[in-house]
Amino acid sequence: MRADHEVTGPAATGRTAAEDDVFGPRRTRGLARWRAILLALAVLAVAVFAAWWGSREPAPQAEVAEHAHGAAPTLAVAQPVMLSAEQARRIGVTYATVERGTLAQEIRAVAQVVYDETRVRTVSLKFDGWAERLFVDFTGQLVRAGEPLLSTYSPMLVSAQEELALASRLVRDVAGSDSTTRHGAQQMRMSARQRLLNWDVPEAQVDRVDGGGEILKTLEIRAAYDGVVVEKFVLEGQRFMAGDALYRIADLSTVWVEGEVFEQDLALIRLGQSVDIDIEALPGQPRRGRIVFLQPTVSSDTRTTRLRVELANGDGRLRPGLYATVRIDAGSMMPVLHVPRSAVLSTGRRDIVFVRRADGMLEPREIVRGLATDTRVSIVSGLTVGETVVASATFLIDAESNLGSAIGGMAGMPVKDPDNRDN
Repeated sequence: MRADHEVTGPAATGRTAAEDDVFGPRRTRGLARWRAILLALAVLAVAVFAAWWGSREPAPQAEVAEHAHGAAPTLAVAQPVMLSAEQARRIGVTYATVERGTLAQEIRAVAQVVYDETRVRTVSLKFDGWAERLFVDFTGQLVRAGEPLLSTYSPMLVSAQEELALASRLVRDVAGSDSTTRHGAQQMRMSARQRLLNWDVPEAQVDRVDGGGEILKTLEIRAAYDGVVVEKFVLEGQRFMAGDALYRIADLSTVWVEGEVFEQDLALIRLGQSVDIDIEALPGQPRRGRIVFLQPTVSSDTRTTRLRVELANGDGRLRPGLYATVRIDAGSMMPVLHVPRSAVLSTGRRDIVFVRRADGMLEPREIVRGLATDTRVSIVSGLTVGETVVASATFLIDAESNLGSAIGGMAGMPVKDPDNRDN
């Protein structure tokens, strides 16, 4: 056995086996486990603190400051403002005087020229037949009263004419018979005659059949009035049934202009009111008419109501489909107080103007506004005639007023002493 043999194991380090268990790998794992536990507790503590901090009620002073800086300007916090002439010039402040007078307001409505529905008629026949020939054969053709539209052939019409001719001969044949026979023949004649008249056969044609037995194979259908063919449903040689529409003819001597007005303007519009009509196709040639109809309902989608103006169209230049603008004079009839529209500042809850006092201070004042035009606003209460108000840069004045109010409120807040560490 060698004396200098290598010594290994616990004896080599001078530690026992138990000490190796403590200071070996098991010790490392134990420390890592304790670090993980401590880290989880720290995270949990931070989360609980954050939840408590977010749910606590803000201090009253914080609420006041938040309202003063984040909310819309209101009269409750606005304070009078003093501006020098140089400051007013720099930010563009101008002034206006409260005036009394009538306001000229004009309501405009986009509109369109359309047919007068009471002057549109359909041409149809009361018997079956065929269109032998068309004298009016395209849409848009101008027709005059009495002009032929088409000629028709109808077996029903021919049979009715033959019955009338036969009844007329019978009346002549029984002229010397007893009254009962004569009366019966006369009744047959009148019945056959009335049938043709009920079918709108011209009375002159009926008289020819009644007097001389002249029977026509075809019948010319003529226009009963002047107008324009807006729709044509028949072709040459086509068979038609009683009641079928053949033509639709519109009399354009009078047309309608229909437009939409918003519900907030309805109080200023009335039936019979005179309006001006601007036609885009006829610039510089306005027409004047009267409102003849206001729709009794309001559209739930557009919040508008349809109005109708009737216009004479003797020159035929107003064509259905043209775009137009209806201009309605809806100004105030009685004198009212009014200021420039830019002088009124709306906060959403109230309307404010800044009045220049005798000492030069600009004082915020709540007003009640009335009728408004593009440039002026009527004042129901809050101002008197002759007062001077800020007419421009009103928003900047309001911001300055609220800033001064906020600074004044901060001056009364308690200030924390940084040297007093107990507070």
